[in-house]
Amino acid sequence: MTLVTATRRSAQGVPRTAGDRRLPDRGAWFLVLPALLPILVLSVGPLLYGILLAFTDAQSGRTRSTQWIGGLNFQDLLHDTLFWESFRIGLVWAVGVTVPQFLLALGLALLLNQDLRLRWLARALAIVPWAMPEVVVGIMWRLVYNPDAGVLNETLHDLGLGGGRDWLSSLGSALPAVIVVGIWAGMPQTTVALLAGLQNTPRELHEAAAVDGAGAWRRFRTVTWPALRPVALAITALNLIWNFNSFALVYVLTGGGPGGRTRLPMLFAYEEAFRYGQFGYAAAMGCVMVALISVLLAVFLAGRLRGGDDT
Repeated sequence: MTLVTATRRSAQGVPRTAGDRRLPDRGAWFLVLPALLPILVLSVGPLLYGILLAFTDAQSGRTRSTQWIGGLNFQDLLHDTLFWESFRIGLVWAVGVTVPQFLLALGLALLLNQDLRLRWLARALAIVPWAMPEVVVGIMWRLVYNPDAGVLNETLHDLGLGGGRDWLSSLGSALPAVIVVGIWAGMPQTTVALLAGLQNTPRELHEAAAVDGAGAWRRFRTVTWPALRPVALAITALNLIWNFNSFALVYVLTGGGPGGRTRLPMLFAYEEAFRYGQFGYAAAMGCVMVALISVLLAVFLAGRLRGGDDT
């Protein structure tokens, strides 16, 4: 028996100790640490500080001392009708953007998944809104909605359907107009996610279903949608979170007006903190928004997952 063979056999026969089993874990932590540090510093740290701030009366001003007041900010929020109205508007905005956004993106993804001429160009053009900053999108759509020389009013006037309407300043049209912009701006990312899911669906399943005589709708319902459901669930949940937490787009378009009709919760908290200097009260708003949207999202995901298990 050679020395190498004996060494191998002894290594195989000796069980690893608890200390040996911990060595790979420590090595893995060192590898993950560079990615965890930015998350801890830029996300977890501010979140914990915001929660702590919500229990104080922190206000703007260097000479003003901060006192611990417990849950008084949260008690005031319970009776703040303006905050709950902004929360309702935020839910209307999030659902009003997410649902049409998903349906339109699904149709576009199905179209871009076909063998079309210049399909590469169509896919590139489809993600152009995604490449534009939200501030630029807001400025561009303000020009579109301009009551005097906007593209929308000019087109309506040429078609004999009227014109000259101030879409972003009217109480009845401000929120729907902003929702349209949100759908347009966020549809590319949903399209890309759904298109990736469609391309991972095996073509053999579609061919087998077609041989069995299944039509386009039946193939979509029995082959495409089951394979696409996990992607659709994930992107819908993310869109709900992103849309509910929207700030820059609505801020540039309307600033929360007219009359607070487009004042989303993030805009309301921003005004409380940086316009009125109520940092503690604004932090309490953020805590309430995070808690409520987490509950609503958990209910949504549970319902979708339960529905997926039943099918």
